[in-house]
Amino acid sequence: MNFEFYAVTDRGRARSNNEDSVAVDDGVALAVLADGMGGYNAGEVASGMATAFVRSELGRWLADAAPEVSDHDVRRAMDICVDNANRAIFNAANANPQYGGMGTTLVVAVFRSNRVLLGHIGDSRAYRWRDGQLVQITRDHSLLQEQIDAGLISPEQAALSHNKNLVTRAVGVEDVVLLETHMHAVLPDDWFLMCSDGLSDMLDDDSVAEVLRTHGNVVDAAHALVDAANEAGGRDNIAVILVAARGAPAASRSWWPFRR
Repeated sequence: MNFEFYAVTDRGRARSNNEDSVAVDDGVALAVLADGMGGYNAGEVASGMATAFVRSELGRWLADAAPEVSDHDVRRAMDICVDNANRAIFNAANANPQYGGMGTTLVVAVFRSNRVLLGHIGDSRAYRWRDGQLVQITRDHSLLQEQIDAGLISPEQAALSHNKNLVTRAVGVEDVVLLETHMHAVLPDDWFLMCSDGLSDMLDDDSVAEVLRTHGNVVDAAHALVDAANEAGGRDNIAVILVAARGAPAASRSWWPFRR
């Protein structure tokens, strides 16, 4: 399976700076997206450090790893790289008062033939687009998600809440952070969307699906998503990574080595 990557970020219509950051290394099928937080320009620093660190460290490890390296080893390398990025941001925040309290969300994906290892922290998201259906495959680490899970509010009420930006987990805020990771199957013609809340807060799932349905390549679709978010108000920075899986499915086995 081959993968096409495209990443774009936009300041939006309300912000004077851009605290979102994206990084892609298509040579090792790695994509990273972060949405920073903090006063002054601290959010930009945190998200930029996270994407640069993970792309560099995990990208180098993937480039040096043997092709047959196990999924368990890739997951462990991802955990270690994110942990190191967390400590670097946490230490920078403590050493520089102007960066005090900075942090960032994170989504990181490593694509491997017919599967993708996806890790995330915070409320930046990943979706899968398959056969005309859009499915969110990350679960926000946010106050609203916890309230939805507890049955206190509905998803419809959450969409109208003023507490959308309250995350319960972020990179760089504490000296230790837990990366949530899951493996997902990849089929030919699947698309994967990674985005910041500047997109998911401006467009509901049906609107995102309509944009994907009407664009046949990841470049046009990514820019169309940013344009749609801006047309809906552009109240926050917008970051989008689209990944398209191209290629034939693995040959099915017509026999099995059973013995009588």
